[in-house]
Amino acid sequence: MELLIAYRDDPAGYNMANFLSQKMTLDGDIFRGKYYDLIIISTPTISADWLEEKYDYDGFVFLSKHAAESGVLALTCHSTGNFSEAKFGGNERQVAIPHPDLQKAYLQTLQNHQSEFLEFQITIEATHHGPTALTKPTIFIEIGTTEKQWTDVSLCHSVAKLVDRVFSNNISKNPVAICFGGTHYPSKFTHELLEGRYSLGTVIPKHALGDIDEELFSHIIKQNSTAKFALLDWRGLGSNKQKILNFLDSTSLEIIKL
Repeated sequence: MELLIAYRDDPAGYNMANFLSQKMTLDGDIFRGKYYDLIIISTPTISADWLEEKYDYDGFVFLSKHAAESGVLALTCHSTGNFSEAKFGGNERQVAIPHPDLQKAYLQTLQNHQSEFLEFQITIEATHHGPTALTKPTIFIEIGTTEKQWTDVSLCHSVAKLVDRVFSNNISKNPVAICFGGTHYPSKFTHELLEGRYSLGTVIPKHALGDIDEELFSHIIKQNSTAKFALLDWRGLGSNKQKILNFLDSTSLEIIKL
C-alpha cells in the first residue's frame, strides 16, 4: 500500500489531502483508506527523508504546490533527487527510487481530463529536490503555479479526485527508461510518457549532465533497477553527449534516441 503525504502549511498539498481524507478513517495520525493511506505532516515534504523511521509502506506519494518564475500554469509530476548540492531537501548527489508506472498512469489520467484544466500545461519535470533517502519509490504530484491556484479549493479537489481514481484502478506495468538531456520541463519525455510505451525513471536534464561522474552514474543505475532502456534527448545532451554514451556502454540498457 502507498502512503500519501502533504505538508500542513502547503495550501495545495493540504487542500488535496483534506479532500481525500473525508472518506478515510483516522487512526492515530494516519488516515486509513482502501487503496492508500494518508498523513498530513508539520514539516516540509522536501525534507521528509525521515518517514521510514515511523511509517512502513510500499511507496511514498507527496501532494504539493508547484512554483515557477515563469508563472506558466502547470500540473506536474516528478521523481526526486539531487545531482549536485542539496539546496532543497534531501542529500547531495543522491536520487530517490522513482515511481515510473504510477507517474505514467497519473499523467495520462490528467491528459484524459484535459478539458477540466484547459489553462494548465500537463508536464513532467526533471528529477529535482528532496527527499532522496527513502528506500521505496517516491514521487511528487504538484499543482502550480501561484498562490491563486494553490488556494483554489475546487481545483485542488479536482486534481485529488484524479489521484484517487488512479489508485482505485489497476496501474499497468510498462517498460521503464532512464532519461538523459533536455530542459527542466522535458517536452520529448513528457510526450513519450503520454503517448509512448515507456514509463520514466530518473530524468537527468542537460544542465545536470556535467555533474554526472562514474560514481553518481552507478548510483542512478542502482536506484533505477527496473529500467531496461535509456531515452536520450539527442539534441539536448550538449557537450556531455559522449560522456553519457560512454557510461551507457557499460550497462545493458538499450539506447533510444528521441
